[in-house]
Amino acid sequence: MTDDDTETREQLREQFHTAFGADEETAQAAAERAAEFCQDYEEEVSPEAVVDAVAAVEGYDSFQHRYDCAVGDLAAGVESCTDSRAYRLAGFGSLAADPEQGA
Repeated sequence: MTDDDTETREQLREQFHTAFGADEETAQAAAERAAEFCQDYEEEVSPEAVVDAVAAVEGYDSFQHRYDCAVGDLAAGVESCTDSRAYRLAGFGSLAADPEQGA
């Protein structure tokens, strides 16, 4: 992890905590996943885009739902991203297919 990665994670964590009211643990988890999403799709997704997308989500009171919805919305605009669950706080869930299992 570079200093830029650490700084990006910290900036996202702070935004999620102060602007959206996420508790520290949730803000940290979201920041780590958001930074990974930005790194994996750096030409299509920026940290600023993630924060803007979370701010644009309406209809959810909880940060977790707002964040997950925002990630899904951003991923829908990235042609090469076929599964955004790894970047969502809800993750794969217990009923999801095993992400390690090939088709």
